[in-house]
Amino acid sequence: MVIINKPIEGSATKVESGRRERKRSATRERLFRCAMHLFAERGFFDTTVEDITRAADVGKGTFFNYFPSKDHIIGVFAEIQLSKANAAFAEASAGSENIREVLHRLFRRVAEEPSRSRALARSLLTALVGSPAVRTIVTDAMANGRELLANTFRLGQARKQVRADLDPAVMALHFQQCFFGALAVWAMQERGRIQPQIEMSFSTFWTGVAAEKD
Repeated sequence: MVIINKPIEGSATKVESGRRERKRSATRERLFRCAMHLFAERGFFDTTVEDITRAADVGKGTFFNYFPSKDHIIGVFAEIQLSKANAAFAEASAGSENIREVLHRLFRRVAEEPSRSRALARSLLTALVGSPAVRTIVTDAMANGRELLANTFRLGQARKQVRADLDPAVMALHFQQCFFGALAVWAMQERGRIQPQIEMSFSTFWTGVAAEKD
């Protein structure tokens, strides 16, 4: 008896769909990385869509299949940062670590992307200040991040690791302010690593929100 192995119905379609999705993700990532490199090299406002597509070796039309404008490239950066806040909340919810350790790790993680170079940090900060579209994208992401942070602080309060007399939303805002302050100061300097400033900024922040020991 000859057995003919028929493909599972719909499996070929799923494979092809998965392949297309991986290709789309790879192209989007390439456009983003090329843009970040050019922003660091030339500045945000002196980089054009044509510059980005040339560096990524794709057509200009392809760019607009992924991003409505150059400003929306920064949205990928915001997504990366927001995913780190999501991960931190998941880690805090698991309950196996002190909230301080979760927040400390998050503070370091969110510094990774913008501190690839001072030139990139300066370019991103310039875009945030000078482009209303970028400002809208980033402030929306930051609002979502504050909500995740506030929920993380609430977990800390429930475990008596964070001061109960402080509003979690206010602590979340101060967390972001401390990070942006450390990033901006480092970006303005000509030398020195960002890590010591990140550590000092977080340590000062945590001193203000940590629950008093019994």
